[in-house]
Amino acid sequence: MKFTVLTDVGVKRVTNQDFADVYSNKAGQKIFILADGMGGHKAGNVASRLTVEDIGNLWKDTDFDNSNSIEQISTWLTEKISLENQNIADLGNLDDYKGMGTTLEAVIILNNKLICGHVGDSRTQVIRGDQLIKITKDHSLVQELVDAGELTPEQAENHPNKNIVTKSIGQQTFLEPDIYVFDLEENDYVLISSDGLTNMVSNSEIVGVIKGYDTLEKKAETLIELANTYGGLDNITVTLVQYENGGLSND
Repeated sequence: MKFTVLTDVGVKRVTNQDFADVYSNKAGQKIFILADGMGGHKAGNVASRLTVEDIGNLWKDTDFDNSNSIEQISTWLTEKISLENQNIADLGNLDDYKGMGTTLEAVIILNNKLICGHVGDSRTQVIRGDQLIKITKDHSLVQELVDAGELTPEQAENHPNKNIVTKSIGQQTFLEPDIYVFDLEENDYVLISSDGLTNMVSNSEIVGVIKGYDTLEKKAETLIELANTYGGLDNITVTLVQYENGGLSND
């Protein structure tokens, strides 16, 4: 597998509240983590960075490898994400960090299995040939309206309240993340991104860029450039992974 991680402040924002990184554990297995500090919340950049670093450092201390089961990895993700929610919620009670929060995508690839812990409206998606396969479901008001049949998916894409998130790291109540498991195939691309990308660039354009012949890093750069060309209303972060049955290296 090859991977690249890129982030950009966008055109309209002064600070970047997105944060993403990759961590290896004792067995050399990687976790890809992306967080988008909640817009309008004080210290959202602190929430996103701490969440990524805390979970990443916990992963570094594990020795999970291909012999571990999906259930073991899923349980680990659930426990650590729930614990981090409480950590950020406690910090958010302080005046300097009142009300801060963040989305979270935490993705582990073992054998051919993608295992994702998900909170909020950042997304994990897979591009396979001409297909864009959405792995996660947004925790958002608009998604709830779609689920209730009050909006179509097409209407949801341009709804004025599409950025209202219904679940985030840092909420005062107990949080259990969504856990997704997906079977990967050779040369699938895993796209983990903040909504600064998906709110600005269409699915068909994303597929077109990733299908191209550029390097992995250039594909990520082009996605960010497109989001900025279309207005760059938010921070934009892209983690792009090309799945292969071989080893893992940077592009």
